[in-house]
Amino acid sequence: MQEKRWTLTPKSTKSTKELEEKLGVDKELVELLHQREIYTFEEAQDFFRPQMSHIHDPLLMRDMDKAVDRVFEAFEKEEKILVYGDYDVDGTTAVSLMYTFLIKHYKSVEYYIPDRYTEGYGISYQGIDYAADNDFKLIIALDCGIKAIEKVNYATEKGVDFIICDHHRPGDEIPKAIAVLDPKRKDCNYPYKELCGCGVGFKLVQALNQELGYEFSDLEEYFDLLVVSIGSDIVPVTGENRVLAFFGLMKINHSPRKGIAEILKLSALKRDLNITDVVFIVGPRINAAGRMKSGMNAVKLLVSEEDGAAKELGEFIESENKARKTFDKSITEEALKMVEENEAFLTAKSCVLYSEDWHKGVIGIVASRVIETYYRPTIILTESNGKAAGSARSVQGFDVYNAIDECSDLLTQFGGHMYAAGMTMPIENVDAFRDKFEVIVSKTITEEQLTPEIKIDEEILLGKLKSNSGQKFPKFYRIIKQFAPFGPQNMHPLFVAKQVKAKYSKIVGETHLKLSVYDPDFPDFLLDCIGFGLGEYFNDIKDNQSFDIAFVIEENTWNNNTKLQLNLRDIKITT
Repeated sequence: MQEKRWTLTPKSTKSTKELEEKLGVDKELVELLHQREIYTFEEAQDFFRPQMSHIHDPLLMRDMDKAVDRVFEAFEKEEKILVYGDYDVDGTTAVSLMYTFLIKHYKSVEYYIPDRYTEGYGISYQGIDYAADNDFKLIIALDCGIKAIEKVNYATEKGVDFIICDHHRPGDEIPKAIAVLDPKRKDCNYPYKELCGCGVGFKLVQALNQELGYEFSDLEEYFDLLVVSIGSDIVPVTGENRVLAFFGLMKINHSPRKGIAEILKLSALKRDLNITDVVFIVGPRINAAGRMKSGMNAVKLLVSEEDGAAKELGEFIESENKARKTFDKSITEEALKMVEENEAFLTAKSCVLYSEDWHKGVIGIVASRVIETYYRPTIILTESNGKAAGSARSVQGFDVYNAIDECSDLLTQFGGHMYAAGMTMPIENVDAFRDKFEVIVSKTITEEQLTPEIKIDEEILLGKLKSNSGQKFPKFYRIIKQFAPFGPQNMHPLFVAKQVKAKYSKIVGETHLKLSVYDPDFPDFLLDCIGFGLGEYFNDIKDNQSFDIAFVIEENTWNNNTKLQLNLRDIKITT
């Protein structure tokens, strides 16, 4: 296991005293709020008590008025509308949300998901031709389109208008669509910039709903789709995203749509979901449809209103997810072997691997798996339609999008984010791309960025986790729970406790470490711990050895008994 560097977040320079008194909480909890740029009682109140009133007016977004006008023009002229979105979770949830809303108010609506293998990412000429040939006059594009300059022009020539709802970084030129909704536009003053693609689509739905004279509460039925998208697309869980995720979790846990209910049933989860469950249980199953066959099946499941149809589609997608896992495992093994057997690959600061036989649908997952072993910016490429198609994943702090941009002369197209991107290139360019990408990464990446980092929020004493009499859980933990929903920029607080000792320990599941720890100053207060993948420390923590632990605090339920547990992220043996 590669050694990780622990980075302790610097303490705030602002005084914690006022919030300590007003909230009646410990200084450590106020420090966590300060890390989230929450300094006043009012800001803390908004954070701990999300309200639907915190969701912004959609008309603050550039071009929203034009988008609303064009949709109502389509209604009045009885034009056919095509809801178009990408084949991943963000795209398919966005299409499902938009389609479900529009079809309630207007009958001439269909949806379209491009084929990952024949059309590729984003807006396709094939999709535009489908719209033109079938007399669609308006395409609402979701989670894609911000760079589709030529394709929007092509659609205009064919008599098809575009409304683009995207959240990716724009290029130097904005497409000449009827409306381009993207909070990352430089000329857009929308107050929250980090919406997912489904979130931008939701803002258009919110604006249409307002124009139709309905209440905001009528949109609650879409919140389960929003939380799936927010979690799966790994956008910051701050501001408006956090509010939507908060209410989305309530929706998904108490009255999810039939398709999501079927996914949860097949997953056999017996408790309420959190964001992590959304990311690892719901998201991969929706993604599997587009990875293995067609994202259209994911939308069919998510918009299904009949139990029988939802059950059949859910079972199909579950089987696709199992097939995806098989491909994922075998291709990851091949990729790791490719690195191990090539000295140049082993010593490089980036990783670019190509095989024409790999399944395009799982290469993004494989890139993430390779990073788990070889921590460096990684691109996995395979053959698709006569070209090399790839998915990139990055390491903490390194902008892989910018590095790919530096190689754009070798690419057919590319797009994405700081930490994830996609691209295509002529197959004959793969070696040249690998060399150039390595040069750029080597020049710009730091040694720290090549070492896995554990960002620790605070050091605490284990005594903080003792319950007062009559309380099942300590107040400290009860307030930590209210920091949820967790996600990027609002991660589950990670603590360090130093010089602890183990009362007992054992290996479970071959590689995992189960133990009880205590602070020597409080030897009778034991806390159960689980350390996934930390079994190699078993021999190091025996014989009264002191060690430091990095952990998050969670609940563990076993035989209907729920108690506090420390989920260990790393261990450092002290001398």
